[in-house]
Amino acid sequence: MRLALDHHFSPVIAGRLRGRDHDVVAAHERAWHELSDESLLHRCAAESRSLLTNNVGDFTALAQRWAEEGRTHAGLIFTSDASLPRTHATIGTFVELLEALLTGNLGEESFVDRIHWL
Repeated sequence: MRLALDHHFSPVIAGRLRGRDHDVVAAHERAWHELSDESLLHRCAAESRSLLTNNVGDFTALAQRWAEEGRTHAGLIFTSDASLPRTHATIGTFVELLEALLTGNLGEESFVDRIHWL
């Protein structure tokens, strides 16, 4: 499983996961933070990368529209600031939770069209 982090998340998380031999990129590392939500989802799908995002409303609507159009994505992983705030103090928590998810879903196609809450 390959992963991309939306611009809401620190590139430090991606770096730590790469240090644990996972294929993870951060939007800021690739200038993807400048893309529209749909362009970002398309880029992730083209690279078979699931996307970690806090933008639940927009990406839920995109995933639904893509399904209606017969288009697939490589998976969406949602978070909520209410249950898992995005702070410097939670970087380690994100790394541990994402590593467990990545390790448990090794196949490149294991998350296709899935929506998962972290």
